[in-house]
Amino acid sequence: MFASTTKLDGAAAKRLRSRRKQNGVDMVELSISGDGRFDGTIETVEMHTGGEPVRIVTSGYPPIPGATILDKRRHARENLDHLRKLIMFEPRGHYDMYGVIPVEPDLPGADMAVLFIHNEGYSTMCGHATIALGRYAVDHGIVAPQVPVTEVRLQCPCGLVNVRVEVERTADGFATGAASFESVASFAFALDQEIDVPGLGGVTFDVGYGGAFYALVEAASIGLDLKATPLDRLVDAADHITKAVAKSLPLEHPDDPDLAFLYGTILTDGGEGALDPTRNLCVFAEREVDRSPTGSGVSARIAVAVARGTLGWGEQRRFESVTGAVFSGKAVRADKVGRFDAVRVEVGGRAFYSGRSSFSIEAGDELGRGFLLR
Repeated sequence: MFASTTKLDGAAAKRLRSRRKQNGVDMVELSISGDGRFDGTIETVEMHTGGEPVRIVTSGYPPIPGATILDKRRHARENLDHLRKLIMFEPRGHYDMYGVIPVEPDLPGADMAVLFIHNEGYSTMCGHATIALGRYAVDHGIVAPQVPVTEVRLQCPCGLVNVRVEVERTADGFATGAASFESVASFAFALDQEIDVPGLGGVTFDVGYGGAFYALVEAASIGLDLKATPLDRLVDAADHITKAVAKSLPLEHPDDPDLAFLYGTILTDGGEGALDPTRNLCVFAEREVDRSPTGSGVSARIAVAVARGTLGWGEQRRFESVTGAVFSGKAVRADKVGRFDAVRVEVGGRAFYSGRSSFSIEAGDELGRGFLLR
C-alpha cells in the first residue's frame, strides 16, 4: 500500500551533494557510495488529469519518518531530495513533471497519505493529483470499491481531503471513473492589492487559498490574452508576479506556518461570475505550467468569488485549462480558518492511466543522475 524500503535506504542511499552547470545545463550531482553503482529501483504508476502528469511511487522510496505529515515532508526535503530530482528531472521526467510519494498517515480515519512533488520541491495540496489518487486508491485495493460512489479519505500536507470516486460494476469486477473532492477550508486572503512588477508596471491582484496560496490576476488587465498571447509570455508574466508578490506580501495560515508561502500565480480570463466556462493558466513552483485547470486553484478562485459576492452557494462553474481540459467547482458549505471566513469547495474532474515505470541509474551514466534544460 505504501512506499517500501529498498536498497536506496541507509548507507547505500544516493545523497545530493550540489548543483552545478555543465554546458549551460542544470545538473544534479549525487554522491554514490560503495563501488559507484546505483542498484536501487523506483517503481511508479503513471496517470494524468487534464494532461497534467501524476507519477505515483509504488515502491523504491525509503521510509520517511516523522510524527506528522509536515514532519515527513520536512525530512524528505532535507534528506531525500535527491530522489525527488531523480524521478522528476530529465531523462526520466521533465521541467513540468509532477509526482506523489505515499507515506504512512498520521490522521485518524485517513485511508492513505501523500507528499506532492514537482520541479522545485514539495506542494501542500494538488487537486489534479487528488483526483487521480481517488481512482488509484480504489483500483489498487487501498479502499474497497462501493457502487455507485466510493469515498477515499486522503491526507495531504494541507489536511484531510475527502475524495468521491464514481464506480460501476462490470462483468470483470469494478470500473472507476470521474472523481470529485471537497477541498480543505479555502479563503480569500487579500483582495484588490496593487504592486509594481518589473516589465509589467502596476498589477492588481487577489490572493486566495485553496490548499495552497495563489496570486490571481486577470490577464487582460496586464495586456495579455489567454488564447492569443504566446505561452512563453504568459509564463514570464506569471513568474514575475509570483516573485514580486512573494517578496512584498507576507502570508499567514492559522493552522501551520509551513503552509504560508505563495505557490504560484493564476492568470484568468476575468469570467468570475459568468455561467460559461472560465479559462485560467496556473504557473507554479519554478515556472511550471499546469496542464489541468488546477484543483487547488479552482478552490482558491471560488473562495475569492464567494468573498466578492459574484458566486453564490451551490452555483457550479466550469474551469478550462490551456489543454481544454475542464474541472467543475462549486462552494458547498461555509467554514472558518482562524480569522478568515472560509468555504469548502467541491472540485470534479477525470484522471486516466498512462502506464507504469521502473527507474534506475546505470553505472557511469552522468546524465542519468538528473538534469533540467530550462
